[in-house]
Amino acid sequence: MEQVNMIGIDLAKNSFQLHGAGADGSVSFRRKLSRGRVLDFLASQPSCVVAMEACASAHFWGREIGELGHEVRLIPPIYVKPFVKRQKNDTTDAEAIVEAAQRPTMSFVAVKTAEQQAQGMLFRTRDLLVRQRTQTINALRGHLAEFGVVAPQGPAHVTRLAQALEDPTVALPDRVRELGTLLFDRIVALGAEIARLEKELRDCARHDDEAARMMTIPGVGPITAMALQAFAPPMESFRRGRDFSAWLGLVPRQHTTGGKPRLGKVSKMGQRDLRRLLITGAMAVVRHAVRRGETKDSWLAGMLARKPKMLVAVALANRMARIIWALMTRKESYRAPAAA
Repeated sequence: MEQVNMIGIDLAKNSFQLHGAGADGSVSFRRKLSRGRVLDFLASQPSCVVAMEACASAHFWGREIGELGHEVRLIPPIYVKPFVKRQKNDTTDAEAIVEAAQRPTMSFVAVKTAEQQAQGMLFRTRDLLVRQRTQTINALRGHLAEFGVVAPQGPAHVTRLAQALEDPTVALPDRVRELGTLLFDRIVALGAEIARLEKELRDCARHDDEAARMMTIPGVGPITAMALQAFAPPMESFRRGRDFSAWLGLVPRQHTTGGKPRLGKVSKMGQRDLRRLLITGAMAVVRHAVRRGETKDSWLAGMLARKPKMLVAVALANRMARIIWALMTRKESYRAPAAA
């Protein structure tokens, strides 16, 4: 067998397709292995580059394969797709992964540690519970509205619905009171779980130096700071703040040709959870500035005088991403701009 220089793995649940390539790109082997035989096979191979798509379970396999002495490269799936030849199957997918990994300008994804993935699971669990609470509140509001009981939107007004369920003067069937109480108890339980997870996130952020440094930026709270640590790659992997902002999808989409620049809406090409959190935090800063009617930041004041609030919030989120990159790479805290 020819000396293997790179191995591409098409990941799956139980059946893995491997494609070995030599230094010149020639095919060394094509092999299909079960889940339990992958690590034993790779342990028998000389140290080489092992490339995979950055998909489900990729970080787990990246850590396990890295411990065997191989260099692991994770590639975004969207960058592998152009290298798939004609029909799509496991064999051509594994070969396409090798072709993509051999490109000198290819961008790779850093392998996450188990702690980072656990932190990401904490954030996503809280996000799931918040969505479930919102769905349950909307269901309760909708059902009671059919019987003439109306309350404003938002978790803060759910108690009005609970009071209506307990009020004997409100004309509600017994079955409606029973099911409404069931939904309300579910909302209370979800709220308690969300509060517990948020307290854990705040405690983690309070004892983490990088998270504390990020929270000095207006609009960045403990949830955003911990999400950045869980989902963002090392800031040193970006050459400048704009690259990090582009990774988040907060820069305009380009369609430039013939030397004529054409910029559109933000690309939304990056990590959507981080992008959503930064825009939400930026909108809070914008609303605070509008409510007070003044701001020390001359850039923000000028933008609010010319542009709609949502557009300003997205632009501010872009700016916040660049500030985060600068603070993390220089190990500094945020300094507010001097008033003009």
